[in-house]
Amino acid sequence: MRLWIKDPLAILADGADRGIVVEQGRIVERVAAGREPAVPADAVFDAGDHVVLPGLINTHHHFYQTLTRALPAALDKELFPWLKALYPVWARLDARALDSAVTVAMAELMLSGCTTTTDHHYVFPAGLENAIDIEVDVARRLGMRAVLTRGSMNLSERDGGLPPDGVVQDEDTILEDSLRLIEAYHQRGDGAMIQIALAPCSPFSVTRSLMTRTADLAERHGVRLHTHLAETEDENAFCLETMGRRPLDYLEDCGWLSDRVWLAHGIHFTPAEIDRLATAGTAVTHCACSNQVLASGMCPVHGMERAGVKVGLGVDGSASADSSNLIQEVRAAFLLQRLQYGVKAISHRDALRWATAGSAACIGRGDLGTIAEGFQADLALFKLDELRFAGHGDPLAALVLCGAQRADRVMVAGRWTVEDGRIPGLDTAELARAHQSIARRMTADA
Repeated sequence: MRLWIKDPLAILADGADRGIVVEQGRIVERVAAGREPAVPADAVFDAGDHVVLPGLINTHHHFYQTLTRALPAALDKELFPWLKALYPVWARLDARALDSAVTVAMAELMLSGCTTTTDHHYVFPAGLENAIDIEVDVARRLGMRAVLTRGSMNLSERDGGLPPDGVVQDEDTILEDSLRLIEAYHQRGDGAMIQIALAPCSPFSVTRSLMTRTADLAERHGVRLHTHLAETEDENAFCLETMGRRPLDYLEDCGWLSDRVWLAHGIHFTPAEIDRLATAGTAVTHCACSNQVLASGMCPVHGMERAGVKVGLGVDGSASADSSNLIQEVRAAFLLQRLQYGVKAISHRDALRWATAGSAACIGRGDLGTIAEGFQADLALFKLDELRFAGHGDPLAALVLCGAQRADRVMVAGRWTVEDGRIPGLDTAELARAHQSIARRMTADA
């Protein structure tokens, strides 16, 4: 069926004033002002009340953390003590809790206009060895694209790391499961719905051997790599003390400085290190809300882009950002980067680009993040009918400046996954009630 999304209030695309035509999951035509589709459409969706964006793409998250939002024991702490407060709680994760957490995170993202998400899951207590399989099931259930990273930690407290013994695994177990997941689920090429990436948690939670062997495995099987890096000055100090080098130097030593890699946070890089990232083609995910909550610092996004580094957006875990709302993350990134670089350097269009084409580049998806012929029909449609938008001028600017929170319609691969602000078939009120009950049980004595 050829669907004409007709006459939008505004659209983040050139030459599409009268909308776009979607067929078989792809965008097949942009309809310019004063024109009709070249081939008549079978159906029409009147988008006269909607601002149309490419589907937003979330490039860093920890789904399981929706169970520990605003946890009193972790409030008002910087990264390392924050982690120490939360790891014992996360060690109680089980399959039911994770299924609920993933469903909550993905549903919240989708309702905010997100069509593709990554997740960085690295906590594997006994009995939860199939954590990524659970995530795959939820993504398929909701119809969302996902790049699910097989995270890992093999340095516990007894080894000088931060996590308790009960959430880490040994190196061979991690690598065997990584290979299993790639062979079972990783889809290749345009239109892929489920992909697998490999993601040791951070340089201070895994051994050098695991870092290098993971890079080798990713190289052999053509999958991407992801990790946290340069999030805090404490991390820099830790790496200098224990490894004798800065985090980026260590990463390069482990074979990780390449165009297959995207890094979460990237706050504390020197100008010379930023140039090295650009030369290697390594991308960075900016997590504006989380960085502010934990007071980690401000990612130098504008400076990175001027140097040639690809930058996307991520909501980060819901225990630090306390939200999985990607359109809110767009506004937070806009405000933080404008504060850092000034009015003339950062516009609302920059922030929207980070969450779309920029994020697509982070995860190596040349078929996503842009409204043009041949791209996947992944779209987010927003109405401007709330009080927050009353009196607006530029509709695209209003989404960012007035603080859009919820999409009215979302399309993934040409199929509506959100209609009239709701996910068909999902009782979000019951989901929230059940999720709160699980969270109370997990955090009862935290």
